[in-house]
Amino acid sequence: MANTTAVKEEVKISTAGQNEEARMPFMLHLKELRDRLLRSVIALVITIGISMFFLTDRVLLLLQRPAPEGFGLIVTEITENIGVWFNVSLWSGFILAMPILVYQLFAYVAPGMTSKEKRMIFSILPFVTIMFLCGVAFAYLVALPPALNFLFNFNSEVATSMIRLSNYVNVVTRLILAVGLVFETPLIIMALARLGVVSPQWLAARRKLWVVVAFIVAAIITPTFDPINQSIIAIPLILLLELGILLSRVVYKKKREGGIR
Repeated sequence: MANTTAVKEEVKISTAGQNEEARMPFMLHLKELRDRLLRSVIALVITIGISMFFLTDRVLLLLQRPAPEGFGLIVTEITENIGVWFNVSLWSGFILAMPILVYQLFAYVAPGMTSKEKRMIFSILPFVTIMFLCGVAFAYLVALPPALNFLFNFNSEVATSMIRLSNYVNVVTRLILAVGLVFETPLIIMALARLGVVSPQWLAARRKLWVVVAFIVAAIITPTFDPINQSIIAIPLILLLELGILLSRVVYKKKREGGIR
């Protein structure tokens, strides 16, 4: 009887130890998540502060430059000016903090990756920022001027356009951010090919489908409904797919050769 009691106590102690070991990694994951979120919040506070004191006024002036000459912006609410100012400050700070936020995200999930996956992810992180900035530049310099010219002058012989500042900034920033994100397409395709999710042959066989998808995405992103402005967005999307296919061939070939070895 005493032996049975001793065995039961040992089983309880063993089970308690296993439960404690299971809880410890979970608590460590929560602590790691808390630390990563705290660093991200601190980075956002710093970058938003920098934007408020040094960048917001300049960004607002830059956002107005693509508009056609002779058109002014108006405000119809007493808080509209300051609301737009804070909104631009937040978005500017978020964009400035983007590299840090992306790094914190991948640093948190990195322990669950293989060494090859870690090297691949961290090697493309700088290019994530570069491609995003290329998309922003394309939207600002190429896509915005004709789109705004079309919108400002459409039906102008019937009515005079008086554009609210908040409406203008929302349309412009939405287009810029959307195109910036779309320019990440080649990197996403390359990462998927490197992980073996897609192959270059599979992507190449669906070029015609991608053309349709590109024009659908362009119709969603572009604030106008004319085919010219939509083509300005759709054609780069098609070219970005081709770039993604080329990159996928490089990394997919390396993976296949590595598997043969």
